[in-house]
Amino acid sequence: MAKFLLTANYTQSGMKGLLQEGGSKRRDALRQTIEGVGGKLETFYYAVGDTDLFMIAELPDQETAVAVSMIINSAGVLELSATELIEPEAVDEAAKKTVPYRVPGG
Repeated sequence: MAKFLLTANYTQSGMKGLLQEGGSKRRDALRQTIEGVGGKLETFYYAVGDTDLFMIAELPDQETAVAVSMIINSAGVLELSATELIEPEAVDEAAKKTVPYRVPGG
């Protein structure tokens, strides 16, 4: 499974729902969504600032992350973004690869 950082901001109607249901019920609903596609919600935090929600989730693959993002975004209550997280060992392996590249003008 791949890990993803999910960040989200509530729309106006989403914020009304959050005020009505409360934070823990919305967390539980998003946990059900993640688990419903075979994933696991590892962390869930509300924040004050530019981003309303920070979550880390394990999802089966990139396609599942895209599907979750599309379904949630299409509902119109959250603007969700998914970023795949990469383990340090994967960066170690990437650093060993040879990549043919020519700089502009080089």
